[in-house]
Amino acid sequence: MSLDKNKLEKAAYILKTIAHPTRLAVIAQLQETAELTVNELIEKTGCEQSLLSHHLTNMKTKGLLKVRREGTSAYYSLKELNLTAVLACIEQCDCNM
Repeated sequence: MSLDKNKLEKAAYILKTIAHPTRLAVIAQLQETAELTVNELIEKTGCEQSLLSHHLTNMKTKGLLKVRREGTSAYYSLKELNLTAVLACIEQCDCNM
């Protein structure tokens, strides 16, 4: 199997960016509900606000999330919709770890 070097580099970049349980949880929540506020994500992930904000900023900066502001609320959604395929692979994986 021969894969394009650019595709491998992009995949590695994305995998490094999402390689944290909280970030994967954010992707899962945004897969279920297309757009959520920080407070909604805090409630659904059980993550502290400061830590969640750090993860959201990182994912937004790296181009995986987009944010829409309305008044004092920020609504997050997936910018890179193919991230849901990564979650599907994780769900199907039956690794003996």
